[in-house]
Amino acid sequence: MGRAAVFQMTSGIDPAANAEALVGAIGAAAMGGASMLFTPEMSGLVDRDRSRAAKNIVPEDDSPVLAAVRNCAADAGIWVALGSLPVKRQDGRWANRSFVIDGAGAIAARYDKIHMFDVDLATGESWRESSAYAPGEQVVTVQTPLGRLGIAVCYDLRFPALFEALGRARCDLIAIPAAFTVPTGKAHWHVLQRARAIEASAYVVAAAQTGHHADGRDTYGHSLVVDPWGDILLDMGDSPAGLGFAEVDSARITAIRSQLPSLANKRPMPGVTAS
Repeated sequence: MGRAAVFQMTSGIDPAANAEALVGAIGAAAMGGASMLFTPEMSGLVDRDRSRAAKNIVPEDDSPVLAAVRNCAADAGIWVALGSLPVKRQDGRWANRSFVIDGAGAIAARYDKIHMFDVDLATGESWRESSAYAPGEQVVTVQTPLGRLGIAVCYDLRFPALFEALGRARCDLIAIPAAFTVPTGKAHWHVLQRARAIEASAYVVAAAQTGHHADGRDTYGHSLVVDPWGDILLDMGDSPAGLGFAEVDSARITAIRSQLPSLANKRPMPGVTAS
């Protein structure tokens, strides 16, 4: 099917600097022979100060980061799964929106993150994504040079029903861009990514934020590519921002679905009987 490039980032509070990093990665991915680049959640802005962030959260038509990525994708002739950007909706609320951009720079698909990260961790970290962001309501897949791509974002990883739907859609690969916290990453990142690949008999490409960010947060890193058997083909660890590559092979998908046809064997679940 082709070669995937994965960009591990340490995005900051300056969209122009983040856009410059994305443009550089797009060019490097194309030079490295990739047909598609995957970037993390919040590629264009990581800023937990919502008053400050609000100045940089605009409708997608006005986003300089999205425009820069689209123009560079067209120049390089490469598809980009832009993990997500914060965008302002028509109702004034924000969306955590993922974009798939084709090799001509057109937007091939959009996905708004469905599950909001509202948690209080034992470390003292507290997050309330739903206080500013509206959840999405659509499951999204799109045909790409690497096959049919399903889209999820970060906290979506913990909700099997979304991946059940993507499995039913016979996705060849699933993008799960993220900005995982360090404690939850250490505990659950690898096992959940591998489980999602195994359940869907599909590749998982999980581009991640890493390291210490200008807004004060720390993210786990470990951008991954997992094959349909659950084998990890790429793990970028907690290394600084950079680019990795992995091969996506349609024959591998076919072989695994033939050996272990869990998607074909799946049956509707009956109701729960409590006693």
